[in-house]
Amino acid sequence: AHRKQKSGTKATKKKAKKDKKRGGSDGAQGNNRKAFIFKSAVRAKKGRLIAAEKEQRRMHVPVVDRAPEEPPPFVVLVQGPPKVGKTTIIKSLVKHYTKHNLSDIKGPITLISGKKRRLTFVECSSDLNVMMDGAKYADLVLLVVDGSFGFEMETFEFLNMLQVHGFPKVMGVLTHLDDFDKPSILKKTKKKLKHRFWTEIYDGAKLFYLSGMVHGRYNKRDTLNLARFISIAKFRPLTWRLTHPYLLADRFEDVTPEE
Repeated sequence: AHRKQKSGTKATKKKAKKDKKRGGSDGAQGNNRKAFIFKSAVRAKKGRLIAAEKEQRRMHVPVVDRAPEEPPPFVVLVQGPPKVGKTTIIKSLVKHYTKHNLSDIKGPITLISGKKRRLTFVECSSDLNVMMDGAKYADLVLLVVDGSFGFEMETFEFLNMLQVHGFPKVMGVLTHLDDFDKPSILKKTKKKLKHRFWTEIYDGAKLFYLSGMVHGRYNKRDTLNLARFISIAKFRPLTWRLTHPYLLADRFEDVTPEE
């Protein structure tokens, strides 16, 4: 076994270092945290805040999971102004999850994204009625924004509708980023749009950047990032939704016997 050096220069240095940490050779001057007041008021304030938050978290009643054995698919609504790349996003995500190529999109698309999770992708046009209906049943909203142009009226109108309908989870997606020639301008624009997006939703809301197209779809790495986040997103039951339930019917089958 390795024997520690107890004498010599190295050992003396180590001993001196230890004593310095303890505050003096006998350790009497050391800052005993229980006996002395805090050094930094800012850090102490932070500590109090964290402790209070933990206490609050402990006090809140845990959410009861009322989902059935096989829960219904989560509705992912892809919303944005015209010609911003909504269809392309759905095509890219469908290709990522199912390895199928979609030529055109007609109505909602349901697919399996994990062992116990199904997703329904719905494209939301900029018609006011469609947006109003979408705000009622969406579990997750992908707000698609044209990066080269910036935010448009439709995005803000839809955000207002979401606020009235219990505000589901929202993720932003910036497209058309390959229109920028200079990386510095691209970086500035990204930052500006991110902060504008945070002002509307909350600080730290997820914003994804999709740039570059391959075979009519966004590049694999960007799509993978987005798909990963959609797959692991947690959906908390919204109190407003529990009292105002809406339902999106994908299809209906008549099971009445013919006779």
